[in-house]
Amino acid sequence: MGLTKYKLGELIERSTVNNKDLKYGIDLIAGVNNDGVFTSPKGNPLDVDLKPYKLVNNGAFVYNPTRIDLGSLAYRTEGFCIVSHLYIIFYLNEKGKGLVDPYYLYIYFHRDEFRREVRFRNFGSQRPEFSFSDMADISITLPSIEQQRKFVDVYLALQNNLAAYQSKVEELKLVCDGYMDQLKKKCGKVKVGDYVELCDERNSDNHYTLNDLRGISIQKKFIDTKADMQGVSLSPYIIVKPDYFAFVPVTSRNGEKITLAINDTDDTYIVSSAYTVFRVKDKQKLLPDYLFMFFDRPEFDRYSRFNSWGSAREVFTMDDMNDVRIPIPDISVQKEIVNIHKCYIERQRIAAQLKEQLNNLCPILIKGSLETSN
Repeated sequence: MGLTKYKLGELIERSTVNNKDLKYGIDLIAGVNNDGVFTSPKGNPLDVDLKPYKLVNNGAFVYNPTRIDLGSLAYRTEGFCIVSHLYIIFYLNEKGKGLVDPYYLYIYFHRDEFRREVRFRNFGSQRPEFSFSDMADISITLPSIEQQRKFVDVYLALQNNLAAYQSKVEELKLVCDGYMDQLKKKCGKVKVGDYVELCDERNSDNHYTLNDLRGISIQKKFIDTKADMQGVSLSPYIIVKPDYFAFVPVTSRNGEKITLAINDTDDTYIVSSAYTVFRVKDKQKLLPDYLFMFFDRPEFDRYSRFNSWGSAREVFTMDDMNDVRIPIPDISVQKEIVNIHKCYIERQRIAAQLKEQLNNLCPILIKGSLETSN
């Protein structure tokens, strides 16, 4: 079994068929994220003109020409949808169907080698955009379609296992969310301010260094700071001990989320004096992890944004935090739900790890298919 080299343009054909008759509505709109997965639109599509939207059937490859180097290319298998006119859509032509398995091509596109080629071809462009002609000009070396399918089967088996694991993770999340919703009905709500207190201990003796400095991501996690700390004194920075919370009062331009995290490690951090730090006063009445579960919910993001005030900069102060009302059940009940949530977080981490391993497998599969065909 030998290898044959082709230009992709020999194997694919572009589709520009659009929704000019407005036959399809907003319920069929989809986008493509940087994981190469179709997603629901993020914005409000109610006032969008749907006539230019392109039609996508099963078997279509869809990509964002300005973000393909980040992985924004998907293969459609979930049924009909429509996508923005900015996306590029193509299918395997008759020749291509006999020479390449579509999943093999999808795997080929999701390798770092392909992304590097995209960046190289876009280098120097004022507005990098990978057109269909650029895609058609790509050279691809193919083993026989039978050989391709052997490696595709490996990929699909692992992908199916990942999907099954992710569905179990989502089921666990539903358990957590359902439990929390029940508590809101069963328990009376009390003010958070009755159970927490502001902490403003500074690093005045410079005991903590740059190694202890942290920022906070919108995913509600402490992260290594991205700020340029050259010549900056760390003495005004606020100390964040284990089980302490820290948040950024400014809520504008944060992806509609409040930037907040709990220090769930045994280490002590320091954060910018622009942050607000607080702690639970009595852990026998309120578990910090239980409190964080409420802060980690989309409902709290919406609440904090709605209750932010200001014109140039919208802020959510410690006074606003104290006014938040939550149900606080018996400490034993808190422990139960926290244990379930920790299980969910751990499985979520494992799912992300499996997903990364699947992505890392793409170049190995392509290389293996080529080497075994020589």
